[in-house]
Amino acid sequence: MRDCMDVDKVVARLRRIEGQVRGLIGMVQKDIPCEDILVQISAAKAALHKTGQTILEGHLGNCVLAGIASGEADKTLKKLARAIEQFSRMT
Repeated sequence: MRDCMDVDKVVARLRRIEGQVRGLIGMVQKDIPCEDILVQISAAKAALHKTGQTILEGHLGNCVLAGIASGEADKTLKKLARAIEQFSRMT
């Protein structure tokens, strides 16, 4: 996995998202208007999607290419299909 992505960059993104979610909890506890909370939920969801996209791109550029180059194309493509299916469920 570490070969597929910039782990520090992904962890930094996830920590920002974690902060967004903590902020959402605070908004709910402070009785912030629903519309404002929904805007922030949308922002957190978009950030998660972008993080997933970054991971998937790294997977394609490294893991998938390495799997095909090693002669395991069928197995690699099946794993890729599962990864894409999981990613597509995020939307």
